[in-house]
Amino acid sequence: MKKTILTVIQVVVTLGILVWVFHDPQKRAQVYTSLAGIKTRQQWGWIVAGILCYGLVEVLAAARWQILLRVQDVKIGTWRLVSLLMIGIFFNQFMPGGTGGDVVKIFYLMKETPGKRTQALLAALMDRMIGLLGLIIVAGTLIAWRWNWLTQGQPLPHFELGWLVSPGAMKAWLVQIPDTTKLLYLLLAVLGASVLGVGTSFVITGFGLVHKLSPRFPKRDIFVDLSIAYNAYARVWKSSLAALFLSFGIHIASFTVFFCAARSLLAPVKFWDFNSVMPIVTTLSALPISVGGTGPREGMFQALMSELFGLTKGQSVAISLTGFVLVLFWGVVGGAVYAFYRPTEHAKLSEVEREVHELEHKIAESE
Repeated sequence: MKKTILTVIQVVVTLGILVWVFHDPQKRAQVYTSLAGIKTRQQWGWIVAGILCYGLVEVLAAARWQILLRVQDVKIGTWRLVSLLMIGIFFNQFMPGGTGGDVVKIFYLMKETPGKRTQALLAALMDRMIGLLGLIIVAGTLIAWRWNWLTQGQPLPHFELGWLVSPGAMKAWLVQIPDTTKLLYLLLAVLGASVLGVGTSFVITGFGLVHKLSPRFPKRDIFVDLSIAYNAYARVWKSSLAALFLSFGIHIASFTVFFCAARSLLAPVKFWDFNSVMPIVTTLSALPISVGGTGPREGMFQALMSELFGLTKGQSVAISLTGFVLVLFWGVVGGAVYAFYRPTEHAKLSEVEREVHELEHKIAESE
């Protein structure tokens, strides 16, 4: 029931925002004109570059995962590992609901390594954590570097006493700042929550508190599993650091996909200006409130590109759609890989999620 409700919410949010974005006939005409204007060899060159950039994302992701698996003495062929990553893209792009590509990748990795299921799961958990840590560092660095430009010199608003409990004061505050700044503050809140979560996991692990957690503590199994993973990967810090550096490249390359989309539409954007905006779009559209980020991503591009680069809203939405198609290309490839994937029969998503969670619980209970 929870998954059904989540799926319905995601579909409703996606459709609702898309209707809002495309309801204006003039904006639809601008989107069509921008997309139809991709004609020259140079523009198509940017399209190919964008596709290759996302291919680089997956190559670096495979290298990072391989490093973490080798620490656990888990051996899997490069092609099989890349296949799992492609399958993950397919599920992330095409499957609404709570079962994302990460869970599916973990499930099939466990099937590939039947004798080392625990080690494979710990490597996958560490891969998630290092990816998140890499995003926090990259996003924080880019935002700090380009803060004045991103906020367009807007000073922090003056908060009156009781602002948080005064709807009128909150509305007045929201009205006086541009959409870009609102989205930037929302990103900082999400990153702050992520830092708090990572910090909490380190504290619980470092002070040996993990075994004192009540069985009813939220996500207790994950905290216990992370504790095991931290201890394992702290001893091989050079490998962990190499994986973190690969994460930086992964995030920059994923941002660059949309930069290539913008250049293919002849948008006058500079590389680092554009990429300092992308952490906002990437992080907020990854929140599980829509199908594959569709809808919120277009809405954010519309606000950010028009305010910061002076583009029309239609051209801004066209950039978002073009970048999405470049990523979707690899999702289609992932679907083809999944269709022919072996060595095991395809499982229902409910079975995938259940088996992964059961192993997480089994590992936690064994400690």
